[in-house]
Amino acid sequence: MFDFAVFGSLFLTLFVIMDPPGITPIFLGLTSGRPAKVQRRMAFQAVCVAFGVIAVFGVLGHQILDYLHVSVPALMIAGGLLLLLIALDLLTGKMEEPKQTKDVNVALVPLGMPLLAGPGAIVSVILAVQNADSAVDQVSVWAAIVAMHVVLWLVMRYSLLIIRVIKDGGVVLVTRLAGMMLSAIAVQQIINGVTQVIQGA
Repeated sequence: MFDFAVFGSLFLTLFVIMDPPGITPIFLGLTSGRPAKVQRRMAFQAVCVAFGVIAVFGVLGHQILDYLHVSVPALMIAGGLLLLLIALDLLTGKMEEPKQTKDVNVALVPLGMPLLAGPGAIVSVILAVQNADSAVDQVSVWAAIVAMHVVLWLVMRYSLLIIRVIKDGGVVLVTRLAGMMLSAIAVQQIINGVTQVIQGA
């Protein structure tokens, strides 16, 4: 048995939050200058990290946050600040300097976490798992999570074809665009966190 309503609801929610089309320029900007084989590996690593983080929070989310005495708004603000720092590097061109990125695996941070497995996705999964009362609902929830990560991998994997078309000049342009988009996402995330703090006060 399979509940397509539960699957569809969570899949669409994660699709909007994790935004596969929007992640393309950010992925290209963060991985530009690396060999295609390395970029493909980073796409896979980013998805694995995101899935691992979301799976852990799906199973133990409330316990982890309660144990650390961390609220969801605090998680959102911290994630937003981290993304903002990365966005500033992209906008100023620091991400393009080989000395700074040669030994840094951006597939882990910021791609895997908090860009893909951000506070919004984590909270959505925690609530979905919590509300899945039956075994059928649980299977549907986890199927939606797996399907979303497969989509993310496919989008990033084949976005590498874009690099071959736009060449170096296009990559620089995409990097700046990624910085602008990422800074907007970061600021919005901080605003959402602050808003929730104010509403809860």
